[in-house]
Amino acid sequence: MTVRHVRWAFDLGSWRPTLTDLLLATACIQPEEKLRLAKFVFRDDFNASLIGRLLMRRFVHVATGLEYDKIEFDRDSKGKPFLKNRGYEVEFNVSHQGRYSVLAGLVVEKDEAEGGKTPRIGVDVMKIEYGGGKPLSEFFRLMNRNFSEDEWVYIKSQSEEHEQLEAFMRNWCLKESYVKNVGVGITVDLRKVSFTIGNKELHNKRVVCNSKLRLNDELLKDWRFEESLIDKDHCVAVALENIPPGDDLTGNFFETVSFAELVEGHKPLLAIDENYCEGIINKEYKKMK
Repeated sequence: MTVRHVRWAFDLGSWRPTLTDLLLATACIQPEEKLRLAKFVFRDDFNASLIGRLLMRRFVHVATGLEYDKIEFDRDSKGKPFLKNRGYEVEFNVSHQGRYSVLAGLVVEKDEAEGGKTPRIGVDVMKIEYGGGKPLSEFFRLMNRNFSEDEWVYIKSQSEEHEQLEAFMRNWCLKESYVKNVGVGITVDLRKVSFTIGNKELHNKRVVCNSKLRLNDELLKDWRFEESLIDKDHCVAVALENIPPGDDLTGNFFETVSFAELVEGHKPLLAIDENYCEGIINKEYKKMK
């Protein structure tokens, strides 16, 4: 089995779509997704989710060669998007927070006689900040039930407060990548999803893969986790299940893609809808604290 990987990041913070951009982009997504996006109150959330849909379509087009207007997505019983078209071994997941929307994807190539478990993927991105207004120690107290004792020992062992925050966000990012892979959301007891951090420092353009997960006190052997920085303020984690153990994942850093790249060659699925897009233009952006 051969697995090819894609890691993309889109900078939402520098993107303020024009009416023309929205007319094109909203014509290139499925009608049920268009209705779903219209429910967002703020432009920030609309933009992030719209880009997520475009990232998915671009990935599938590049990975499979399917024409844009032939690509069909659906959601499983847990709400996780998947490619409905049959005959293609692709897995992908999207996430957004802070100024980035990200996609992690993989393409699986198997010989006809080759069996084995199908690789799965989950991704999460976190902005490394805390703006809750309360002391960080109080925030940690409120979040106590979301981390194991071992994780809290690691977080609180950091000497500086900003290092404790970085350790907290990193652990949270890993947990989210895992639950997004399995599709259970954060309804599980996160104290039983316990990570042991490998490398203390994360880097841009270099991936570390030596953090380990214990689920219900049992080490998960078929799982691997990629960690890196998109920039100094955003960490990202990718949870991979059933990846060949000999595969080198250290080069799977996130590459920035532009809006022009996402819509290049797109074939609209829907008619241009000026009324819809003017309604989106009138939504406000969140006020920055």
